[in-house]
Amino acid sequence: MFLDSSFAVGLQDLAVTMTTPSFNNFVTILTGWVFAPRRTVTGMLIAAGVADEQHHASFHRFFSKAQWSLDALGLAVFRIIEAHCPGTIFLAIDDTLARKRGLKVFGAGMHYDPLLSSRGKSVTNWSHCWVVLSVIVVFPLWPDRPFCFPILFRLYLNKKATQKARRTYRTKPELAVKMLSILCRHRQNRRFHAVADSAYGGQSVLGYLPDNCDLTSRLRLDARLYDAVPARQPGQKGRPRRRGDQLPTPEEMLAERARRIELQIYGRSESARVCDAEARVFVLPELRLRVVAVEALRGGRGKEAFYSTCVDATAEQILTWYAMRWSIEVTFCEAKGHLGFEEPQGWSRRAVERTAPIAMLLYGLIVHWYATKGHRHYRPLPRPWYTTKRRESFADMLATLRRRSLRKSISAWAPIGPGSEKIIQLIEQALALAA
Repeated sequence: MFLDSSFAVGLQDLAVTMTTPSFNNFVTILTGWVFAPRRTVTGMLIAAGVADEQHHASFHRFFSKAQWSLDALGLAVFRIIEAHCPGTIFLAIDDTLARKRGLKVFGAGMHYDPLLSSRGKSVTNWSHCWVVLSVIVVFPLWPDRPFCFPILFRLYLNKKATQKARRTYRTKPELAVKMLSILCRHRQNRRFHAVADSAYGGQSVLGYLPDNCDLTSRLRLDARLYDAVPARQPGQKGRPRRRGDQLPTPEEMLAERARRIELQIYGRSESARVCDAEARVFVLPELRLRVVAVEALRGGRGKEAFYSTCVDATAEQILTWYAMRWSIEVTFCEAKGHLGFEEPQGWSRRAVERTAPIAMLLYGLIVHWYATKGHRHYRPLPRPWYTTKRRESFADMLATLRRRSLRKSISAWAPIGPGSEKIIQLIEQALALAA
């Protein structure tokens, strides 16, 4: 099997991150990853059609022993999509689980599962927990649909797994700050803006942001807010104040008079009451924030509070920025459902830390290819009963890449004669149905 030439050419920008033999193995693995029904190393070799040409151990060693850096590979993907990010580059930070089996799998432990848990019951699973830093991109092809491109990854180890691996314990926010520092140092002349939920919006992230990065996140409704420290009077005695006068909490702000706004977020129109003010939080009294308290007038979202380090931003901008964070949840769903993020079976440290993130990097490469080149080749299956579909899904993008790649492989046979095109169309139709 061969990947479509327009897609394979784009992979050449990643060749600088590894040696030529490793890159050739990497391309073979990506080819199998696109076509394999199950994303194990041997399954991908069978799908790529090279199982009888090269020993499978060389592909296992690509993940467990080869000298290449996952961070360098992620930054190379970032350079590919950077051209589609004029102005401020928006980032999304979140974590997701990859459920595993086996007591000897490196880094596996019991982690809280938000998908199976409810408000009344907490469920844990034996799994890997990945902290992911992604770039949010809006393409001209879909002006109202942000996409998330994962580029940097860190495997979070709970305290028991950390002790077993003899490593230093790092919290999820600490891992997120480390990845932010790597990216912001890589492009010191660019401005970044991270959006994250409350797990990554506390002091451990807000207090250690790089100089060229802002943050928008959630805030507690009962958060203590303060004004600026008043000017010290001549001859005034005592220790200088660290905080100014206390301001109303976000919930108290909503109890007062608020203005009504209409927002286009999460793919729908929402009406809400909103109040905003400049304030400082208790733990970082020197940092100016724009605090927004919002109450939905319809729907089940209720009262919420957000903040942003962009003090000059409006409430509408802050709410729109935070809504863009949802695109990373869509990325997690697509990478697990269509690219087998949870399926690799490696158990050693380097194999675990390298294999699964390839699925998310491949997700970004496929979306970028489709948005720039692949959309011209999209051929939807006839579904006259399904008339409400407005745009392509990631499954359509993956099926388009498979169809174009298969057409290239068939063309290598050089079929001739009046029935050759019919044969190609029949195989493409079979592949579309299988995809």
